[in-house]
Amino acid sequence: QVQLVESGGDSVQAGGSLRLSCVGSGGTYSPLCMGWLRQLPGEEREGVAGKAREGVAVIDSDGRARYAESVRGRFTISVDGAKNTLYLQMNDLKPEDTAMYSCAAAQGTGADCGRIFELGLFQSWGQGTQVTVSS
Repeated sequence: QVQLVESGGDSVQAGGSLRLSCVGSGGTYSPLCMGWLRQLPGEEREGVAGKAREGVAVIDSDGRARYAESVRGRFTISVDGAKNTLYLQMNDLKPEDTAMYSCAAAQGTGADCGRIFELGLFQSWGQGTQVTVSS
């Protein structure tokens, strides 16, 4: 079973930067679709993945990335296959980016990855890392 562990969350001021990491172990999916999602403060609605989360970014096995409109141009998702690590570089952070960020993984081709991202249909989830941005 794929296990995911995030790190890198912190408290920063608006305009600052953070890089989140997510290390995978215990197996893999092929083709691999990996993404970052976030749960905003106070959002406790039950959703497909148990709790409502907003898709932030996703990357497929071909290296194609997709981003939520709210983070496009500020966030960059990337993968280091040799280290089994997914990253999220976050620049120009805003208070509205404050959330618990989770990484997730699933099996899916490029087209499937987009749908997985939109509907939150990932198969494995990490526990999350907290990002707090103050004004």
